[in-house]
Amino acid sequence: MKRRDFIRHLESNGCEFLREGSAHTLYVNRRTHKVSTVPRHRELNTFLVRKICKDLDIPPP
Repeated sequence: MKRRDFIRHLESNGCEFLREGSAHTLYVNRRTHKVSTVPRHRELNTFLVRKICKDLDIPPP
């Protein structure tokens, strides 16, 4: 999955940008108070996408 599409999915499910790291971006789900990182790769593996969604407690795309 493209990183840009995944970020749109995160934001449409209530997740917000928290901060930039050196090789990743942190997103937070304010409703559940959970945080996860999104690496800065152009393509994200489907397993990684599912793991991030599970960490943030949102449905996978």
